[in-house]
Amino acid sequence: MPINFEDIDAHARRIFISGRLDIAGTADIEMQFTSLAASAKRQVLVDLTQVSFLASIGIRALVSNAKAVKMRGGKMVLFTGNNDVVAKTLHATGIDQVMPIHGDIAEAEKAAFSRDISSSL
Repeated sequence: MPINFEDIDAHARRIFISGRLDIAGTADIEMQFTSLAASAKRQVLVDLTQVSFLASIGIRALVSNAKAVKMRGGKMVLFTGNNDVVAKTLHATGIDQVMPIHGDIAEAEKAAFSRDISSSL
């Protein structure tokens, strides 16, 4: 399962995840995802537009990494784009109440890369 990233600046990183975030897919990326999210970056935007399936174990990985980023004084924002399957799953589980989720890239970037970190998980 592919996972890539790009550094926006010294404090911000965008992580791209694609494929299935089921048991096997999450196991494939979990260590790399944790490493990318746990780096010195304080602001993380996770692009889920290419995720085809999101299971509870994938949601757990997102939440646990968001909490770790928050503990270091940062924030994590999820971007779903037009991926209604993932967006509906996240909203149905209530994750949108604890972590910002955006379907619009401009809103996601503003939420993720602004210097105000008080509104994150």
